Amino acid sequence: MARLFSLEEIVRVTKGRLQGGMTDRGHACSVVIDSRKARRDCLFVALSGSKTNGHEYLQEAVQGGASICLVERREWNARKARVASLLAGRRAAAVEVSDTLLALQDLALFHLERFPGLLRIGITGSNGKTTTKEIVGCILSQAAETVVNEGNLNSETGLPLSAFRVSRHHRYAVFEMAMNHEGEMDGLSRIVKPAAALITNIGSAHIEFFGSRRRIALEKKKIFKYFSGKEMGFIHEAEPYFNFLENEVKGTIIPFGPKSTEGYRGSMDLGLDGTSIDWEGLQVHFPLFGYHNLLNALAAITLTQNLGVPPVSIRRGLENVQPLFGRSQIIRGCITIIQDCYNANPESMRTVLEIFDSLSWQERKIAVLGSMLELGREAEKAHEQVAHQVITLKIDLFFLFGQEMEAAFEVLKQKGFKGHYFWTDRFETLLESLKDTVKTGDLLLIKGSRGVELERLVEPLLRSAA
Repeated sequence: MARLFSLEEIVRVTKGRLQGGMTDRGHACSVVIDSRKARRDCLFVALSGSKTNGHEYLQEAVQGGASICLVERREWNARKARVASLLAGRRAAAVEVSDTLLALQDLALFHLERFPGLLRIGITGSNGKTTTKEIVGCILSQAAETVVNEGNLNSETGLPLSAFRVSRHHRYAVFEMAMNHEGEMDGLSRIVKPAAALITNIGSAHIEFFGSRRRIALEKKKIFKYFSGKEMGFIHEAEPYFNFLENEVKGTIIPFGPKSTEGYRGSMDLGLDGTSIDWEGLQVHFPLFGYHNLLNALAAITLTQNLGVPPVSIRRGLENVQPLFGRSQIIRGCITIIQDCYNANPESMRTVLEIFDSLSWQERKIAVLGSMLELGREAEKAHEQVAHQVITLKIDLFFLFGQEMEAAFEVLKQKGFKGHYFWTDRFETLLESLKDTVKTGDLLLIKGSRGVELERLVEPLLRSAA
C-alpha cells in the first residue's frame, strides 16, 4: 500500500511527542480507530469514547500490525511502562497528544490540503442527506473521478476516515456531514471546508441534544462557516429557516426545489418503480420512489449543474442511483417490503406514511412502525402525532413496536380507532404476530429508528410467506 503519512508528519501535524522505540517502519499506510481492523503499517488512533476506551486495545492494534499509535497524554502516563514494553517488542511507536480526536481531525485536514485542485462538497440535513450524498456522488462520478464517504462515516470520527480515501486521482470529494450534538459541525466544517455545501432540511432529528429546531438550524448552518465569498450554498426553496440559514453567509446561496431547480418541468410518479423526471427536455427515469426522493434528486441536480456538470452526466447519474440499505429499500418476493429502518424522526415518519398510503396496491398494505429515538422531551408528543396520522390513513394493518410507540397505541385506543392495530415492546412477539398475519401479495412498510433494528424482521418474514 502507498504511504499515507510519515512518522515525522504525524508528530508535526498533531503537535505530538514521540514515545516508544521507533523503527524502520516509520510511516503509516492507513488509519484505523477500531483495533480489530488494524493491519500492517497502519496508524491506530486510540479514542476515548463514552462507551469504550481505545487505549484498552493498544495491544490488539499493535499485534494486528499497527506501526504507530496515537495516544492521549493522560492515558500514556497511566499506562507508560506496559505500553512502552509492548511497542518495543513489536518495533512500533506511540505519538502522545493532548486529544486523539482532535489529532485525528488535524491529520484529515492536513491530508485534504495536499490536493488544492480537489473540489469538496459537503451535505447535511435532518432527513435525506445520505441519499442526496449518494445521488450527487453518482452524478459527479459520471463526469470525473469522485470519492464519496461510505456508510455512516459521516461523524466527527467517521468523516476523517473518509478523508483519508482521497487521492491525487480524484476531482471531486463528496462528504456527508452528520452531527448529533452542539459543536460537532465546527470540527467537520474545519476539515472539509466545502466549496459547495447543501442543507437538505431542518427537522427534529437528535432534538434531544439540542432542545429546539432553531438550535439545530444554527448548528447545521456552520457548514457555511468557512465560506470566503466564492463558495456556493444550497437550501430547499420552502425551508422555513431559509432566511436564517442564508443570513450573513459569505457566498452565494442557491435554492433548489420544483420552483427553483433550473430546467425542471415536472415529474410523473411511477409508484415503487420510482419517478419520471422531465428536466432540460430529457425524460429521466429516477429509480428511487416517493416525493421526498424527488426533492433529493432536485437538490443533487441543482448542485451539480452549478458545478458545471454536463446534462448527459446528470441524467446518467440520476438513472444509475441505487437505494441504500434501510433507506426506502424495496425487497421483492412473495411479499414486497419497503425497508426504511435506518433512521426515523417525526418528519421522515410522516412523509413515508403519506407516500405508503398513496401507493396503489391490489393486496393489503401493512405498516410496521418502530420507536423514534433521541427525541427527548418531544418523544411522547411525537409518537402521539403518529397515531393521529394513522387514523387518517387507508392502510390495512398497523403494527407498533417499542416502548415509545405505546403512546401512539394509547391514543388509538382512546380515539376508538376501528382499524387493525397491535402494539408490543417484545421483538419475538412482534415477529410471531406478523408471521401469523402476513400472506402472499402483501406490501409491508418497515419504518423505525436504527436502534430498534427492525431489519431483523425481513428474512424471517420472507421465509414465512414463501
